[in-house]
Amino acid sequence: IKSFEGLRLKSYQDSVNVYGTTRGIGPDMTITTEQAERMLMNDIARFEPELDALVKVPLSKNQWDAMMSFIYNLGGANLGSSTLLNLLNAGDYSAAADQFPRWNKAGGQVLAGLTKRRAAERQMFLGGGI
Repeated sequence: IKSFEGLRLKSYQDSVNVYGTTRGIGPDMTITTEQAERMLMNDIARFEPELDALVKVPLSKNQWDAMMSFIYNLGGANLGSSTLLNLLNAGDYSAAADQFPRWNKAGGQVLAGLTKRRAAERQMFLGGGI
């Protein structure tokens, strides 16, 4: 997640005009590296139970990590209503993996960074590393 999210210590609006972690961040805020690390860990901890509740089938460590990156980036509502999750919960892991590349848009526009991230998540989900 860190490799895709990057590290910025001054608040900024992303491609869909939200600030960084989207919680507790506003215009012109500056944080330390330690605060950023803590915020990331808190955000991940917040998504863990949501991911566990949505996924009804066993996951390998790589699959869980790929899904965590996905839910961290897109949120539980998007994952919850996705074909990716429906296929996964039906036990069709391969077809679920093929859904990752479809999630490469923000604000209706294809973003190179999201295309790269989804390809890496798919690779990880299928057993490879990033």
